[in-house]
Amino acid sequence: MAATTETTAGTAPGTNPVQRLRDAFDRLGEQQKIVFMVAIAALFALVVGAVLWSRQPDWKVLFSNLNEKDGGAIVAVLEQQNVPHKFNDSGSLLVPAERVHEVRLKLASQGLPRGGMVGFELMENQKFGISQFAEQVNYQRGLEGELARTIHSIGSVQSARVHLAIPKPSVFVRDEQKPTASVLLTLYPGRSLDASQIAGITHLVSSSVPQLPASNVTVIDQSGALLSQLKSKLTEAGLDPAQIKYVREVEDSIIKRIEEILQPVLGDNNFKVQVAADVDFSQTEQTAESYRPNNTPESTTIRSQQSNETANVNQAAGGVPGALSNQPPVPATAPLTQPPVGTTAGGQPAKPGEIQGKLDAAGITAPLNVAGQPVSTAKTSTINYEIDKTIRHTRQAMGSIRRLSAAVVVNHRKETGKDGKQITKALPEAEMKQINELVREAMGFSKERGDTLSVANSPFAVSERTEAGLPVWKDPEIQAHAGDLLKYLLLLGIAAFIYLKVIQPSLKVMFPRPGEAGGATSPEGVAGAAGHVVIAGEEGEETVQIDQFAAKMQKARDMSQNDPKVVANIIKDWMGANG
Repeated sequence: MAATTETTAGTAPGTNPVQRLRDAFDRLGEQQKIVFMVAIAALFALVVGAVLWSRQPDWKVLFSNLNEKDGGAIVAVLEQQNVPHKFNDSGSLLVPAERVHEVRLKLASQGLPRGGMVGFELMENQKFGISQFAEQVNYQRGLEGELARTIHSIGSVQSARVHLAIPKPSVFVRDEQKPTASVLLTLYPGRSLDASQIAGITHLVSSSVPQLPASNVTVIDQSGALLSQLKSKLTEAGLDPAQIKYVREVEDSIIKRIEEILQPVLGDNNFKVQVAADVDFSQTEQTAESYRPNNTPESTTIRSQQSNETANVNQAAGGVPGALSNQPPVPATAPLTQPPVGTTAGGQPAKPGEIQGKLDAAGITAPLNVAGQPVSTAKTSTINYEIDKTIRHTRQAMGSIRRLSAAVVVNHRKETGKDGKQITKALPEAEMKQINELVREAMGFSKERGDTLSVANSPFAVSERTEAGLPVWKDPEIQAHAGDLLKYLLLLGIAAFIYLKVIQPSLKVMFPRPGEAGGATSPEGVAGAAGHVVIAGEEGEETVQIDQFAAKMQKARDMSQNDPKVVANIIKDWMGANG
């Protein structure tokens, strides 16, 4: 079967796209045209704004809480270097995020910000003829500013001010006064200084001012709390932060050794260990010198020996007067008498008036007559022996452990009962004894030192409270990404609303479907738009002509007769749409 279609009225639609768009736009009413154009303009502006918004740099804080002088100097430098900048509501200076560190380094090379303080650059422009008092004041101001800048470089310090009280020098020693200093620190929120940092600030100030002792430096924070008192209290109590840190390290090392040996046996979270160490930080030096008696004489060493022997014979001086007869006797030597007294040299008894012998003692040789001269002899001997001596110099090291106290609590063992529920059961005595021995060896238990150890077996309390970390919605990185996502979702929502509620209905009116517009690109649609459609069947059949316009008109008449209210409402809607 062949079908032919022909148009009976009208002309074919134009093939020019501009003409087609113009015809489609003419299908809209006056009010619809205005709304459509406004929607297209709004959608275009929204797209352009989104592109510009995405290209806008991310601003970050360069400096906050700037005073007027530093702020003006920094802004002048930024304008000179063509760096984009702006101020937020809190007064902070903002620059693009990718240039924050670069700008800070450039400003730091120029000494900005100065923090409202002047340093030794105050001495660079001294006026001619300035008085000594003004020069001394400027020097003190410069020194205070330099100290404040140095303290401000500490990480926890937001700002600092230094006040120096330097008395006038005096030639009298009793009138001499030491300088004093006061330091005011403004700390960042949530930060604090430990004792070592406070001591560092104190010694920094005292070392920068001549004849300023560290005890004359006072440090306070922005709340008025006296910080320099911390170190003095620790010193008076005999405590040293370094010593306290050493004790903590000793305790932590012992706890770690015990945990490492118990973890394979008991598992994680089934035991708790605490150790208290008594550390002796006293430093002792001892020197001892001891002497030992000589127990064995044969093994002793003679240091010196002296012997003295004398013999005197009471005999009148004889012989030829002179020097020879008046010489002193020679020291006596043993034997004392040779031959015996009262005998002659041959050993015979001596006769009266005859020499009865001679004296040979102490180097003296003299005759003895029968009458028997009185003889006196003396013999002395001095022997010095070496004495044993021991000198011992002992220095006891600091940080020795005097006593250790350890406490270990072990959780009950969990077992599954017959009903399938978990129950806790105490560890047997043999296993507890084994744990006790392991802990003793791990901690280095010493009975002579007085160490104590306590190992207990007890069920752990189940804590229902769980440690919750930082919520996701409080994470700064998540907040930043969520803000960017919210911006783009907002733009997408506005664009979707404009398209779905304004543009899409207008496009349906401008470009209706083939059934709604009474035709399309098909031959039947084109012919229907002209007036009627001619359908030719096979050869020999009748040709049927359908007038669609007449059929629609008849349908409209029937609807107006059957339900006039609906027609009236439709006409009202048309009038409202067309203004």
